Amino acid sequence: MNTMEKYAKYVNTSFVKALDPVVVAKASGSKVMGEDGKVYTDLYAGISVVNAGHCNPEVAEAAKAQIDKLVHCASYVYYAPTVADFAEKLAEVTPGRLQKTFFGNSGAEANETGMRMAKQFTKKQEFIALQGSFHGRSLATLSITGNKGRKRGGGPYIPGVAFHPAPYCYRCPFQMSYPSCDMFCAKYLERTIQFDTSDNVAAFVAETIMGEGGIIVPPKEYLKEIKKILDQYGILLFLDEVQCGFGRSGKLFAVEHYDVEPDIMTMAKGIAAGFPLSACIARPEIADSFKPGDHLSTFGGNPVSCAAAVANLNFMLREKLPEKALAKGKAFMLELKELQKNVPLIGDVRGSGLMVGLELVRDKQKTPAPEEAAKIKASMREKGFLIGVGGTYANVLRLQPPLVISSEELSSAVSALAASFKEVV
Repeated sequence: MNTMEKYAKYVNTSFVKALDPVVVAKASGSKVMGEDGKVYTDLYAGISVVNAGHCNPEVAEAAKAQIDKLVHCASYVYYAPTVADFAEKLAEVTPGRLQKTFFGNSGAEANETGMRMAKQFTKKQEFIALQGSFHGRSLATLSITGNKGRKRGGGPYIPGVAFHPAPYCYRCPFQMSYPSCDMFCAKYLERTIQFDTSDNVAAFVAETIMGEGGIIVPPKEYLKEIKKILDQYGILLFLDEVQCGFGRSGKLFAVEHYDVEPDIMTMAKGIAAGFPLSACIARPEIADSFKPGDHLSTFGGNPVSCAAAVANLNFMLREKLPEKALAKGKAFMLELKELQKNVPLIGDVRGSGLMVGLELVRDKQKTPAPEEAAKIKASMREKGFLIGVGGTYANVLRLQPPLVISSEELSSAVSALAASFKEVV
């Protein structure tokens, strides 16, 4: 049996039938090579993970060196140097007063940690999350996920979650336009608190930039207005930077675009350039609400993953990958907006840095075009480009390449997209 046949027979995953027919043999930088020898330009970065590039040499060397010394020691039972080193670096580079980190293995685990920490600190039990959001596939994180497609068949979910309209300007739930809306979607939070909760809210949980929901970038005033209301009610601001963090948005962390301080922030994906690791960082007084035995992760803070994460962060800062992502992303979106002028199927081009979404619609009424999005994805794969598809209606092309991708490769991707749209339309 070949690899795809083995997947079909032995790998228990709901995605087997939807998998791209690419058997990955190796990868480097922004390139992925299939088992058949075909080379692809990766515009998805393993779902926004390998921000510093596939098999980054510095990260790989750090991991190899650590493997020769120590692979596992249960870092919540014993002290491990690489864990302490990386936690210190995160305290130095994260915004505001964030200081103490709990390490896990996935974004969902980090978000569950943040949820429990928020409850422990505030002694409150409810959460407010955004419609269209995605925070993981565990029971708790699906409970704060505002996407029925991800939640279908998994309920009942935990109670005490209210869903607030997302800052989705292209499809404003209030049928307003920015900036004349005067941030109504943010100011509406007070009504959500008053009418959709029992006034027992521990935290407002949101992706700083929504990824799975279709690359939704809030207006620059949004989080400030949200934070002002949260402070009035004694509610924590809990930001999920699992997908938009580590340079992806054009800043090391996307919240840096918004000039607010989160109380709790979570990270994963790009944190260790492909090694499994996640982090939940909080202000010291919030983190210290955990007492011995309250929370633990057997593999959390794995020494090899933390060594890789230190090297990854050092590389990103030295090479100024966030700044380069910002510049490349601006040029990339300008090219995509030029393409949009001749392609009615492209309803919206949006993004921040190298986190870019193209929302496809069939008409001026913005009827979602999920079938066309799937065809574009397949056409791009045939042309040697790997992209993602997401959004509430599965009609958003997700372009989130490794931040080391060249400007020439991005321009080639736009040309390939133009050809794919001609084929589909």
